[in-house]
This record gives sequence, C-alpha cells and structure tokens, in this order.
Amino acid sequence: MIFVAENQLLLILICFGLGTIGTGYLLRKPAGHRAWKFADLVWVLLGGVGALAAVIAGIYKSDSGHLERQIDLAYAATAAFDRDAARFRLRFCDPAYDGDIAVLCDKIEFLSASTAGNADLPLFIAVTQEVAPLQGIAFLAGSGSKAQEMTAKAASADAFDPAPFLVFSSLDEATQASVENLRRRVPTIAGDFVILARAYEDLIAQIQRLKQEWDYLQDNAYILVLQLFALCMVGFAAPFRFGKSVVELRQSGR
Repeated sequence: MIFVAENQLLLILICFGLGTIGTGYLLRKPAGHRAWKFADLVWVLLGGVGALAAVIAGIYKSDSGHLERQIDLAYAATAAFDRDAARFRLRFCDPAYDGDIAVLCDKIEFLSASTAGNADLPLFIAVTQEVAPLQGIAFLAGSGSKAQEMTAKAASADAFDPAPFLVFSSLDEATQASVENLRRRVPTIAGDFVILARAYEDLIAQIQRLKQEWDYLQDNAYILVLQLFALCMVGFAAPFRFGKSVVELRQSGR
C-alpha cells in the first residue's frame, strides 16, 4: 500500500507510455485492420471498467466524508467535556466543602483522567484526522519517510480499543447517591454534574462511532487500489484509441 500511495502518478504514466509504444507499432497497420478493431474493443472494455471503478470509489469517498464528520464530532465532544469539567472543578472543587461534593469532584477527576490524562484517546483522535485512508493514498503522497510515518500512525489507530473506557459508569451507585443528596440541598451542583456525566457518555459514544467508521474504511481501502488499476488500464488503452482515430483520418483524407 505504501508503494501504491507513493507511485500512483508514476504507475499511470508508465501504463500510458507502454500504450504509446504499442500504438507506435500499430500505426503501420492500415485503417480497418483487425489489430485496430481489437484496440478499439480494449478501449471500450477498459473504459467501462474505469467508469465502474470511478462510481465505486465515489461511494467510498462519500463514506470517508462520514469519517471526517465523525472526527469533528469527536473533537467537539472532547472540547465540551474538558471545558465543562474544568469549570466544575474551579467552581466547586477548590476546595470541596461537602462530602457529597467531594465524591462528585473525585468522579470528575477520574473521568477527566480517563480522557485528557490517558494518551490513547486523544492520540486516536489526532491519528485518524492525520491518516484518514484517502489522505494515505492520495496523488503525490510525499516521501517514503512520510508514508512510513503515516503507516505507523495508522497502526496506532487500528490498535485503539474504546472498550476500557466503558468498564465503568459516570453515574455509579455512590455518585448517584451524592447527586440525589445534592439535588435537595444544592441543585445547581447536582445539575452541573449530571450535564458533565452526559457529556462524558456522549464523548465515548462519539469515539466508538469514530472507531467503527475508521475500521470500515480500512477494511474497504482496496477500492482505491481497484480505482488505480482501472486508471492504469485506461491510460494504457487511450493511445490505441487515439492512434485508431489518427489512422482513420489519414485514410479519409486520401
């Protein structure tokens, strides 16, 4: 895949060059010769294959747009949670003047540590944005070292597993009891914490969907290779079709 990503344009030009060389030999044949009919048939067949590959790749690129939108949603959910968690700590946890508030502050610290403090989650978000499959196989992809770096980062994204973030609840029994106590005494604090808990659950849900989108595109990345193959074949056949037209024009001009 790295070789393909680095040499797409070169591969197409090589196929075009081979087709041009073959056309040079066929130019010796008169118009209507069997060889030109075969060349025309090959052009029609490969043109159809190229059109089909373009349609399939268009569907794949549409799906890659889902990944980009999911990255945006994951970033937005992360930023919202970090902002609200920092505001909660500044307002109620410095210091916590009540036992129930202390329980909520500890939970906020724990939830924040599982996202901001744990390197896996922000790394995965950053990696998926940088090495989305379409970027990894774009024309003129760059140097070999860049491609290897992207491959290493893609492996990091593949290895990411959101399951460890789901082994606990943002509202366990002890936390829920503290929330209920505070609802009667200080409803503002209880309400702010519930909003934070829901923001955390939304963040994890967005990350799960992001991982699913990433895995889907990675599993279907072969579609881009198919598209490149079709383009190479069309590039190979194009000179033959051009040569056939040239010979026919010569024949009609006599």
